[in-house]
Amino acid sequence: MPKFDDKGLLTAVVVHHETRDVLMVAFMDAEALKATRETGAAHFHSRSRGKLWKKGESSGNILEVHEILVDCDQDALVLSCTPAGPTCHTGARSCFYRVLQDDALEPVKT
Repeated sequence: MPKFDDKGLLTAVVVHHETRDVLMVAFMDAEALKATRETGAAHFHSRSRGKLWKKGESSGNILEVHEILVDCDQDALVLSCTPAGPTCHTGARSCFYRVLQDDALEPVKT
């Protein structure tokens, strides 16, 4: 089973189920992992709010989880998901919509 850190968290990387594009990175605790496994919808631990949150609970842009991969050290996860809309809270398809170019952030060219 996954191993949580001393704060009870582990890193979760979300990738698009079909394209394998990286969509977002968040943290999960045991409660979030349990809720994700039980419902099939991605749940995370909000460090800023200190509570469980279901991705898309207010926007409707949920993440349907198809597979949960665990890394060799058992301290990080990859969630293979189908998004119901934009993944980023900014409205972008992915939270990784900028590239570090020299000393500036530039939009990713698609």
